[in-house]
Amino acid sequence: METQNPKTTTTTTRAKSEEQFRQAVKLMPGGVNSPVRAFRSVQGTPVFIREGKGAVVTDVDGNTYIDLVGSYGPLILGHAPETVLVALTKAAGRGTSFGMPTELESKLARMVIDAVPSIGRVRMVNSGTEAVMSAIRLARAATGRDLVIKFAGGYHGHSDGLLVEAGSGAATLGVPSSPGVPAPLAGLTLTATYNELDTVRRCFEQHHERIACICVEPIAGNMNCVPPVKGFLEGLRELCDQHGALLIFDEVMTGFRVHRGGAQALYDVMPDLTCLGKILGGGLPCAAYGGSGNLMDNLAPEGPVYQAGTLSGNPLAMAAGTAVLTELEQPEIYEKLDTAASQLANGLRSAARRAGVDLLIQHVGSMFGVFFTRQKAVTNFDEARACDIEAFNRFFWAMLERGVLMPPSAFECWFLSTAHDSEVIERIIDAARDSLVQVAASDGASADDQAAQPAGSSAN
Repeated sequence: METQNPKTTTTTTRAKSEEQFRQAVKLMPGGVNSPVRAFRSVQGTPVFIREGKGAVVTDVDGNTYIDLVGSYGPLILGHAPETVLVALTKAAGRGTSFGMPTELESKLARMVIDAVPSIGRVRMVNSGTEAVMSAIRLARAATGRDLVIKFAGGYHGHSDGLLVEAGSGAATLGVPSSPGVPAPLAGLTLTATYNELDTVRRCFEQHHERIACICVEPIAGNMNCVPPVKGFLEGLRELCDQHGALLIFDEVMTGFRVHRGGAQALYDVMPDLTCLGKILGGGLPCAAYGGSGNLMDNLAPEGPVYQAGTLSGNPLAMAAGTAVLTELEQPEIYEKLDTAASQLANGLRSAARRAGVDLLIQHVGSMFGVFFTRQKAVTNFDEARACDIEAFNRFFWAMLERGVLMPPSAFECWFLSTAHDSEVIERIIDAARDSLVQVAASDGASADDQAAQPAGSSAN
């Protein structure tokens, strides 16, 4: 397949990416270290990235793309921002890991506590999976209960007990739960429907004395971008209070992105425990979980709940995270991100109308979702799966040909950064205008082909 450089009209190929992928599949399962990178859901082979700067990435063939992946959320300042590079260089010169406390850990912890309303004490870890897994262990210990409620399509990392009816990569691969997860562990997870409080109430009616916690993405980001309907998060808080369960917000995506204080500050709903990641590490592996001092003091060495990590609080990740969170103290950054997202949403809606394509846009600030559907809103996983995935796939390749790299899955969000200025947004919209016309033409051709088939025959 061919690609256009977004700054020129020169058409080039991706031969080097294809060759690197052929070599990679000999070395790694599927040629990748995370499943969605394999591009299987869009029925192609991946682009291999050589470098990124600002809003643009360059592949190994020299093609450049406006990047809407943003490493799936961390890069709120764009690729290789100067402030982060300077902080990393200084930190690396002092040493990359010590296995001992550093001042940087306390500095970043203080910034997290100052920003996120529900957190009085915090523990640094290395990934979102680790943060959520640890928060649930703490919730079980604090309540003396064993069951967890999650939501279909919600992805909270790949720990065994949570890989049940998962979204994101698991949904992309058509494996909502994974082989290798023992049935007794999966049986400790109850699944409700996102944005439908009645399904949560039924869980409490049947198991109220055993439910330790509800774990939820306050804005679902692994069935594409699905915001909470009015009263949903408030209802979860009320149900937890009524039944003595804890409320865990998985803000790995939303933390510091939709608001400096996360979705909990945006919607004014306070969880008992918050899980953070992505932006917290400034592009390096880093995550955290936190809550009140009384709750967090159950963790070792203060309390009996064990959780440890040799590389937790790694000085490079702490330096990068501190640099990013310092930049995010400027309120105009969020205004700029909101303006860019609104500009993009309006441009895409206009382009879809002109092309005659049914396209739904949902976004909360710079967390952005597109759905090929006639629905007025997508509020849960079933509705996300009912969208036209094939139309999305055609749109993905059409945009790539025009120099825009989207996440290679209909179930993933787009992420904007401060580097996506008005000019960059207009280039995305320009690419979308032609791409949506191409999608509409493909839909028309498919309909004509089906109409031309004799009764009882198959186009295949």
